[in-house]
Amino acid sequence: MTGDRPGVPPHGDRRDPSPDAPSGDRRRTGPPPGRYGAPPAATPVTVRDLYGPSSAEQAAVLVNEVEGHLLARAERDRARREAEALCARLPWLTGAQAEDVRRHYTEQRLDLTRELLRATVARAEELRGEYEARYATLRRGLLKRHAACASAVLVCAVTAVTALSVLRR
Repeated sequence: MTGDRPGVPPHGDRRDPSPDAPSGDRRRTGPPPGRYGAPPAATPVTVRDLYGPSSAEQAAVLVNEVEGHLLARAERDRARREAEALCARLPWLTGAQAEDVRRHYTEQRLDLTRELLRATVARAEELRGEYEARYATLRRGLLKRHAACASAVLVCAVTAVTALSVLRR
């Protein structure tokens, strides 16, 4: 068998289950839908699945990456300026000492910024989960109320039609 994984035929390879199977059991087999890279039958195939992200999506990703790099560069520059201002207030430091303080301050400041960003991302994910759960709860409640109203309208309509048909007799 020739597949990406040992013992697994590639998608579309239709082979008999075994060469020594009884002649009545020789059916053509293949991978079931949804396995070995084939999409499940119930999953709709989108244009994005066929052709990948659109140029607008690629541009948005690129813009986000550039923005991230620019923000990181600005934060690094800000940390260096703060380190230089600190060293300027400590005139007794030698050149090597001042450079060491600048380097340590900048590293510590950037580590702190990373920690703050990670905490912000974690909190954003928590809030997203909470909001999604609340939205799902509200949506279910709204669906139940709409179903109840639709049922009530249907019951009223059936009652009205029944009453009219009884009165016509």
